[in-house]
Amino acid sequence: MGIDFFILMKSELLLAVIIFILLFIKVGSKEWKNEQMLNIVNVLLLVNFIAGFFGNKDGMLFNDMFKTNQLIVLEKCILNLGTFIISLQAYTWLKNHKHVLEFYMLLLASLMGMFYMISSGNLLMFYLGLELSTIPLAALANFDLEKRKSSEAAFKLIMSSAFSSGLLLFGISMMYGTTGTLNFTELSQHLDGSALQLFAFILLFTGFAFKISVVPFHLWTADVYEGSPVAITSFLSVISKGAFIFAFISVLYNVFKPLADTWYNMLFLLSVLTMVIGNLFAIRQNNLKRFLAFSSIAQVGFILVGISGSSQAGTASVIYFILIYIFSNLGAFGVIALVSALTVKEGIEDYKGFYKTNPLLTWVLTIALFSLAGIPPTAGFFGKFFLIMAGAAKGNYTLIIIAALNMIVSLYYYLRVVKAMFMDKNEQPIEKLVINNYSKLALFICVSGIVLTGFVSWVYDYIYSLSTGF
Repeated sequence: MGIDFFILMKSELLLAVIIFILLFIKVGSKEWKNEQMLNIVNVLLLVNFIAGFFGNKDGMLFNDMFKTNQLIVLEKCILNLGTFIISLQAYTWLKNHKHVLEFYMLLLASLMGMFYMISSGNLLMFYLGLELSTIPLAALANFDLEKRKSSEAAFKLIMSSAFSSGLLLFGISMMYGTTGTLNFTELSQHLDGSALQLFAFILLFTGFAFKISVVPFHLWTADVYEGSPVAITSFLSVISKGAFIFAFISVLYNVFKPLADTWYNMLFLLSVLTMVIGNLFAIRQNNLKRFLAFSSIAQVGFILVGISGSSQAGTASVIYFILIYIFSNLGAFGVIALVSALTVKEGIEDYKGFYKTNPLLTWVLTIALFSLAGIPPTAGFFGKFFLIMAGAAKGNYTLIIIAALNMIVSLYYYLRVVKAMFMDKNEQPIEKLVINNYSKLALFICVSGIVLTGFVSWVYDYIYSLSTGF
């Protein structure tokens, strides 16, 4: 039992060990330079990512409150990879920051909460993981202490999170009252579709919708993304959202399967609203972080299309898309993070003539935007293709047509940024930027992922083989 505990909770324990190492460094010495600490952290995160692939086994702990299997391990490895890339990209910003270790302790504490949420086999464990992942994020959103927008972002994040958590907890309490259990397996067996159960499910669904920025529960997203440091915006956009989507699809498929007819209709309506409104608002944005915020909202609409397929292909396509989305979004945010850290410029207008002074960064951002738009031959095209094919399994071709039309609309605002960089003239373009080795490595990983993931067919096949059917 003791050995099984360490094997099954390996991912969480590794994060705990890293947090304690950073705490000991913080308490034990004040002579470390930021560059030295960042080198140590990046090595630890790389070791953590690699270790995630070895010595795993399926099993449950704590009376089935904690569970793990090969699919859950893969999801955690994807999130570890994204966190490692974000850490590499944050080097330019953090090397002059006063609170480097505090940043990583909060970041990894939030990631640990997400891991517990993904591995939860009980609504109580799920809620505890959710809170552990959310509270440090509010502190991180306010990490630029001298900026008013950062404080505003943290306030909006904590208020919206508190409201959504309240709805979620109310739904959990009502679900427990109607079924007499919080265990996922037993809960599924006690669902009869009564009015009170449906109301409790709607509250649970709403809590998830807030966390992943589904319209109309998305109003906090753009302001929080704009006010937070770019590294935290990246983390919120891909890691936090990816973790909640992993948990969301697991809960829908495994726990609330008896209510499938109800949540399919909800997914249909919300996916259409999310795609349309996300695209329309993205067209109007001039700040790149707000632009990518509404872009990410539109991407969630496509993810809901895949989830609505209620099949093994639905699970596989969503996880595959999240992997591609990490490469694509972090590729875009990697360039924005560099420009923001070195020039404090974040507007689309600032990127006019960017190609003349920074051709390499321009191509990286262009490839990332093409992938987000779903333009072949980037991996983003294959990701959206599999999502739409999974959604088409239900035979609802109206939803598929709407999704395809929204892909066409999204081309406009993604190409608008590309046009500004390559074609628009600027008398004072952003000067040539010096790129450190960590940022180069992060951008190389992102571009390689965007180019190769779509063509290496075994990636999707492997995810599909691990996925669970409906």
